Amino acid sequence: MRAAIGLWRWRHNPLRRTTDLAEAWVALTAAVLLCLAVPLAGFAAGVSANTSLQRSVRMQQQERVPTVARVVRTADEAVGERTAELAGEQRLRPAVVADWTAPDGSRRTGTVTTAREHAHPGDMFPLYTDRSGRAVTPPMAAGTARAHALIAGLTVALLTGFLVETARRLVVHRLMQRRYARLDRAWAQAGPDWGRTGTGS
Repeated sequence: MRAAIGLWRWRHNPLRRTTDLAEAWVALTAAVLLCLAVPLAGFAAGVSANTSLQRSVRMQQQERVPTVARVVRTADEAVGERTAELAGEQRLRPAVVADWTAPDGSRRTGTVTTAREHAHPGDMFPLYTDRSGRAVTPPMAAGTARAHALIAGLTVALLTGFLVETARRLVVHRLMQRRYARLDRAWAQAGPDWGRTGTGS
C-alpha cells in the first residue's frame, strides 16, 4: 500500500526524478510479488513435497511388515567404533540380539535397537522387517510427512521472499548510484559558478 501511495505521489510531483518513479515502481512490484508470488511458491512447494512424501509413506507401508521380536541378549559393544552421537542413540535405544519371524515364516536372528530403556532376555518388542525378513526402521507416519511438507513449503516461501527483497534492494541501490552520479555531474557543471552570479567576477 505504501508503494502504491508513493507511486501516486511521484506521478504528479514536479520535483519527481526518473529514478524516483522507477524506485516507486520497483517497490510496488516487490510488494505485489511478496503478496502473491511468495505464498504461491510456498503452497506449490508444500503440495509437491506432501505428494512425494505421502507416496513414500504408502510404499513403506506396503514394503515394511510389522512383527514382534524377542530379546535374546544384550548386544556386545564394538570397542572403538562408537561415536558420541551413536553412543547417545544407543543409550536411548539400546542394541540387543533378538529373534523374530520373517514374512515367509522363517526364524531370523540379528542385532537391532529397541525403544525400551532396559531390555532383558525374553522381553518382546515391536519390529518392522522388509519382505525378505531383514529388520528395518518403521514406516514414516502420514502426519510426519505432512509436517515435513509444511516445513518445506514455509522454507520455500521464506527463500522466495528473501530473493524478492534482495532483488529490490539491489535495484534500489543501482538507482541510488545513478541518482548520485547525476547529482555529481550537475554539481560539477554548476559548482565553479556557485555564489558568483551578479558579483561581476
